[in-house]
Amino acid sequence: MDNIIQDRSDGYLSNVFARDGYLVIPGLCPPNLLADMRTCALAHLNPVLGPAEFEADLGYPGAPAGPDEPGGGTPRRLLHAYSRSQVFRDWAAGKLIGDHLRRLFGREDVYLSQCHHNCIMTKHPGHSSATMWHQDIRYWSFDRPELISVWLALGLETSENGALKFIPGSHRVDVEQGRLDSALFLRTDLEENQVMIEKAKSLELEQGDVLFFHCRSFHAAGMNLTDELKLSVVFTYHTGDNNPISRTRSARLPGVLLA
Repeated sequence: MDNIIQDRSDGYLSNVFARDGYLVIPGLCPPNLLADMRTCALAHLNPVLGPAEFEADLGYPGAPAGPDEPGGGTPRRLLHAYSRSQVFRDWAAGKLIGDHLRRLFGREDVYLSQCHHNCIMTKHPGHSSATMWHQDIRYWSFDRPELISVWLALGLETSENGALKFIPGSHRVDVEQGRLDSALFLRTDLEENQVMIEKAKSLELEQGDVLFFHCRSFHAAGMNLTDELKLSVVFTYHTGDNNPISRTRSARLPGVLLA
């Protein structure tokens, strides 16, 4: 896959990201830190340590119809990962991630948003849902739509267990409102959207691989059709000259400046 990076030079990484809106760096997370985050995430899932969002809250395809239905207590994400443990803070605000983000943004002042993503993502067998084609910026409010999310695979991610799919270059496409449905997902009944979706690529990740993606990149994910839990952690970042808009959800909590 051309977005899984072997050449890690600054210029090459920046060029791939600018072209496609995402890139994967294999094995970027140190094994010891990876193991500690996975252990912590599993401990917070059994029993579920809130705050959390549940599959039944979302109503996506494949989700339980309500909290009292079978699987209604299945968590989709554990929120506020940065506040949960020092191991997540060491990863999310550490030098390794910070250096890569400074290169991609082209600025030194990079902030972690505590308001968006900042979560442990789960897909449980049996009761996971599919996520339709969307841009993360749809519900975010910043001066400019220029944020980067960092997704770490805490285990294997495949097409069978709901790996992410991306449309290369879609972060550079201006999509008219009429091409989106009421929930701001791409309408699959429109030919122009179908042409875009046909170009999509599934990003199958090994444990420890790290995905960087632009907030305007269209992406989707399927259900977990395996017997094993899929587990990831994701954080979102912006620069100091791209501020959250006052009195919006994006400004509820202060950003964290990466040292």
